[in-house]
Amino acid sequence: MDVNKVDNNDSKHRFEIQSDGEVAFMSYRLDSGRIVLVHTEVPQALEGRGIASALAKGAFDYARSKHLQVGVVCPFVTKWLEKHPEQRDIVK
Repeated sequence: MDVNKVDNNDSKHRFEIQSDGEVAFMSYRLDSGRIVLVHTEVPQALEGRGIASALAKGAFDYARSKHLQVGVVCPFVTKWLEKHPEQRDIVK
């Protein structure tokens, strides 16, 4: 399974990566032309593989493709943005 393949699960309002029978996810809500990234969860069995970063990149790629601004509530995404300042242009 490609751990960089991020799926948007519209019905659960979250981006997901499935690997080894586990699901890592980043939950979001849509709010007036924005996607608000709320929470990231990676099962312990999947930690240390860069999955949370792949979820963040997938979320920002999705936002750009839909011309959405990004709101950040999730502490992981806040830290991720420190390492990826090029993504901050769509953060509101």
